[in-house]
Amino acid sequence: MKLASKKVKSLGKSKPGLGKKKPVKDALKKNKAKKAEAASESKVITKKSKPKATAAVKNGKPAKKGAKKSHREELEGLKDIDPEFYDFLKKNDKKLLDFNLLDSDDDDHEEEQEEVKTKKAAEESEDDEDDEEKYHKPSEDLAVASDESDFEEEDEDEAASGATQKITLNLLHQWEQQLGQANVSIDIVRKVIQAFNSALASISADGADGGENQPNAAAFKVVGAAAFNGVIQLCVIHLQPAIIKLLGVKPNSSLPLHKHKKWVKVRGCLRYYLTDLIRLVEQVSSPNILGVLLKHLHQMAGMVVPFSALGKTILKRLVVLWATGDETVRVLAFLCILKITRKQQATMLNHVLKAMYLAYVRNSKFVSPNTLPGINFMRRSLVEMFALDLNVTYQHAFLYIRQLAIHLRNAVILKKKDSFQAVYNWQFINSLRLWADLLGASANKPQLQPLVYPLVTIATGVIRLIPTAQYFPLRFHCLQTLISLSKETNTYVPVLPLIVEVLKSNTFNRKHSAVSMKPLQFTCILRLNKGQLAENGFRDEVIEQVCGLLLEYLAHESASLAFSDLVVPTVMAIKAYLKDCRNANYTRKLKQLLEKIQESGRFIEQQRGKSSVNFDIKDAQAVAAWEQQLRLKRTPLDIYYASWLKTHEIKKRRQAAQTDEINADYDVPKLKKLPPKSGVPVRNENGEVELFPSDSEDEGDDGLNVGSDDEDDEVAEEEVEVEVEPPKAKKAKKEKPEKLKSQPAPVEDDYDEAGGAVDIVKDLDLNDW
Repeated sequence: MKLASKKVKSLGKSKPGLGKKKPVKDALKKNKAKKAEAASESKVITKKSKPKATAAVKNGKPAKKGAKKSHREELEGLKDIDPEFYDFLKKNDKKLLDFNLLDSDDDDHEEEQEEVKTKKAAEESEDDEDDEEKYHKPSEDLAVASDESDFEEEDEDEAASGATQKITLNLLHQWEQQLGQANVSIDIVRKVIQAFNSALASISADGADGGENQPNAAAFKVVGAAAFNGVIQLCVIHLQPAIIKLLGVKPNSSLPLHKHKKWVKVRGCLRYYLTDLIRLVEQVSSPNILGVLLKHLHQMAGMVVPFSALGKTILKRLVVLWATGDETVRVLAFLCILKITRKQQATMLNHVLKAMYLAYVRNSKFVSPNTLPGINFMRRSLVEMFALDLNVTYQHAFLYIRQLAIHLRNAVILKKKDSFQAVYNWQFINSLRLWADLLGASANKPQLQPLVYPLVTIATGVIRLIPTAQYFPLRFHCLQTLISLSKETNTYVPVLPLIVEVLKSNTFNRKHSAVSMKPLQFTCILRLNKGQLAENGFRDEVIEQVCGLLLEYLAHESASLAFSDLVVPTVMAIKAYLKDCRNANYTRKLKQLLEKIQESGRFIEQQRGKSSVNFDIKDAQAVAAWEQQLRLKRTPLDIYYASWLKTHEIKKRRQAAQTDEINADYDVPKLKKLPPKSGVPVRNENGEVELFPSDSEDEGDDGLNVGSDDEDDEVAEEEVEVEVEPPKAKKAKKEKPEKLKSQPAPVEDDYDEAGGAVDIVKDLDLNDW
């Protein structure tokens, strides 16, 4: 019993030391693994001995004494089995032979040595832990192997961690087939969108998109122009039909896309895609590529509805393209604006109307023959946007017309140069034209009709502000606006005194002192200088304007019941001018106009004198019915105006065509322009269509220009010098209609509202590239 108690005590004393031997064993294992010159046989034995050594201690408790003796006997038996190897271990690694002999309980001296060794081992383990914090810590199961196996394991770790995948043409072809299947997977849609994001990241300035979509960009890697073109082409042509199949949209369905069951799966990735798409639109400068992207955005318009903030960003960029882009780009941008706005009209209409009006005013500051078509397009398209909701439009129209009135009031009161310039500029005149066209387009609806009178008052005040010959062009522009407003709204506007007043001007009746090189036109002019006032072209253009405006206004009023009374002051003013005029051309034109006015006056008197006219003048409906019958009969002035208008249009076209001939007499250089490029798609060596062939010098216009436009200007200057033979240009013109016939007809929007208008934007085709 005493011996048993001693054994128990000795076991209790050895517990702390045994509990600390586990890190010592780990440290010894690491030291043995670091020694590279161990023999192959020693490795086999150490592997067998380690489990037995570790089996001596389990969970910090000492093993039985019999187990220790059996292990000692095995080590001593090694002398007889392999004495040479035992001598090798004894010389090089003596600790291995004495490893588990320290657990003996027979000698107290061994316990003291054990405590000392455990303290030293603890200190060494702490040092090892400090070193392990500095360096990579391998797992315990790693075995010493060659350098090649290390590299293989690193490659496997990178593959397992999800490294970036390189986009290849074969991969894009597989994706295209998967997108064309009837059952489209959401995973393939997400992969294509991630690849699109990676393609944009490859061309951005810093190699990434700024951080928001960086996780998507890290999934794939786009290298080379072929991969970039393939990704963009795949998304633009095949992504939208695939999403429609994924959502399960039925043909002619009136249900919005975001109310389908599977919309939740597509919402997140679609938001990223639309953000990337508008970023690409911002970076592209080629009109051809912009046309393709805007057609694609027009298809995706129904998917922009749930994203209000993103929709505003997209509309903001589209408004810029609508105001400053190429002719085709302007039209496509407007169609995108119209479609997106109509689908969320309640929330977006106010924002869009304000942005478009400010863009219109900002880009109508300078009017020239080159910018005039774009300004006219903006005005007409903006009128269409305002006509979507007249109740909302009234608030905008009232506010902006009031601003025009404030500018005019300041000019009348202050009479300073700055206040005059705030009124006498193209922005003010183009605003008047816009609101006049809008009021004329909505004449059959009562919402905007209260604004007709203030607009007419403002236009009349602008004419009266500085009634000098220097501003005759501005006067004629305002008079044209008033005449068009009077015709469209069927409202009487006292325009005739303002027209005839020009004939009484001293500057106009003064003899010219200079001969102009070519006829002066007031189309793009508001103000004349002193040199132009002294030319004969000034007087010729004034007579043309007076005759044209009088004829246009009186032809519309020629069917009025009071026409014979209306023209009396005008007839007297023309006769007074003819008495003093000594120019045969002016008198001939005015006499011919005077004869037609008097003839129409006598015609109206004859119609009024008939016995069939038995209604009261106060009866507005009877008067309107009588005037309508007279318009169907056509008055003499109306017939003359129709023939004059045809002749006038032919004359204007001839003047525009003879501009080069007139310049030839004065040695003005000609610009020989290249014909428009054919619609044949550019293909690389493999026969694949290239979306952005920017590497070729001959196809610089189709490239993606992220930076400035200086390179485009240099290319344009080089192209101007190239001469083109006329026969080639004619062949190109003949081939264009054939290509247009071969293109597919416009396809209706399958997911648009039921019964809606046909989509006039054609589907994307490979010829667009």
